[in-house]
Amino acid sequence: MSSSSLLRLRPDTMSRDLLASIVVFLVAVPLCVGVAVASGVPAELGLVTGIVGGLVVGAMPGSSLQVSGPAAGLTVLVYEAVTTHGVAALGILVLASGLLQVGLGLIGFGRWFRAISTAVVQGMLAGIGLVLIGSQLYALAGTTAPGSGLDNLAGLPGLFTRITGATAISSSAVGVGTIVVLILWKRLPGRLPRMLPGPLVAVGLATGAVAVFDLPVATIEVRGLIDSLRLTGLDDFGLLANPALLGVVLAFTLIASAESLFSAAAVDRMHDGPRTHYNKELIAQGTGNTLCGLVGALPMTAVIVRSAANVQAGGRTKASRILHGVWLLVFAALFPAVLALIPVATLAGVLIHAGAKLIPVTTIRPLWREHRGEAVVLVVTALAIILTDMFMGVLLGIGMAVVKTAWETSAVRLDIDEQDDRTTVALSGSATFLRLPLILDTLEALPKDRPVELDLTRLRHLDHACRTALEAWSTHSGAVHAPVPATDGTPREAALAAVAPDGEGPPRPEGR
Repeated sequence: MSSSSLLRLRPDTMSRDLLASIVVFLVAVPLCVGVAVASGVPAELGLVTGIVGGLVVGAMPGSSLQVSGPAAGLTVLVYEAVTTHGVAALGILVLASGLLQVGLGLIGFGRWFRAISTAVVQGMLAGIGLVLIGSQLYALAGTTAPGSGLDNLAGLPGLFTRITGATAISSSAVGVGTIVVLILWKRLPGRLPRMLPGPLVAVGLATGAVAVFDLPVATIEVRGLIDSLRLTGLDDFGLLANPALLGVVLAFTLIASAESLFSAAAVDRMHDGPRTHYNKELIAQGTGNTLCGLVGALPMTAVIVRSAANVQAGGRTKASRILHGVWLLVFAALFPAVLALIPVATLAGVLIHAGAKLIPVTTIRPLWREHRGEAVVLVVTALAIILTDMFMGVLLGIGMAVVKTAWETSAVRLDIDEQDDRTTVALSGSATFLRLPLILDTLEALPKDRPVELDLTRLRHLDHACRTALEAWSTHSGAVHAPVPATDGTPREAALAAVAPDGEGPPRPEGR
């Protein structure tokens, strides 16, 4: 029997997994419910996604300790999709995203998600956090958000002036109190803050305060687990003919996959157990989203908050995350009425706190000092998400990251050596179209009264645009050709000699 099998059978390992599963369950309940309510769908659908994440994804190969379920990172996108296309379209969107994830995992695309710029991911999370905070502040105050992320943020000054009356004041007090508890809970001394998760304590205290003082605040509407489900049928696939819905599917797939695999990399650094197999993890996430789509539930990702709680609570094997799914199922089946006691404002407080943690406040300043281009990509991605939507913001961020990388890797240096009989210009680095203005401006500024030799042997790369431009410059200057050896030792014509207009001989194209 292998050592890993022995590890699973040891009583101390089983007890650790059992304790960790309870801790993760207590963290998951308020987050599952809060994400569902903020997404504009019944609270029970968040629990369904958590159950699938525990029982199905938790049992599949990929990552050993990371925990999956509904995440704040997809809240904004789900809310936009539900508002625009209706709750009925959610199932087919999640189902199609899951199938696409499975396909990408099967063809080995999982590892490529790690190539997405960290600045883009941080910018994506920052944008999500800001939009989430902007929308949940309205729920905290007991009112309805205006709509888009930009409208929500622009309307905040007016919101603060409208917090009047018993309902708005009570709701705001409950929400702010929830945030205060979440901030202070981990700072308390002793073992209690490590044993009880902050979100559970905050929601419990807020729910108790509302009940004791009979505060006039809105609570969660409960439909029942079965009544909240909507099975996706074959007719729903016709909705995918809408190009707008295909864009949402791609956004779901990209964001859920990137967030899951980045979370896996972070969780792997927290423990010394088996490492994540990224393609298998992508298949597992896709399988979970496929099942969630079949019953019309929320999309899932790996959630770093629950995963970190699992590791910190002593989880050793997959049993901890599977058991957390069992506890969620028992809770959803036996105690659904408990959800009706939870104030909407306290869930808004939990999500505002979660959204604030998505904003990399502490890393922006050092990133600006050390990698200014990365900081620009981060900020632009976040602002684009606020001004447009999640999909366009992420695409813009990826595009900017590619352009930044292309610009940095196409650095070229021009060394000018002026002698009595000629001027030699040696290019080194990578000559691409991005650097053409610099190259041509330098060449055109050279003195016209002596021959110019252009040495290209030090270049690592010369693209077609630069080659064509240099040949055109040589022709215009009355160039002759001077062959020189290449840097790799193979003979080639890699230098252009440009002389004054009265120079002799037609130009010959550079050879490779």
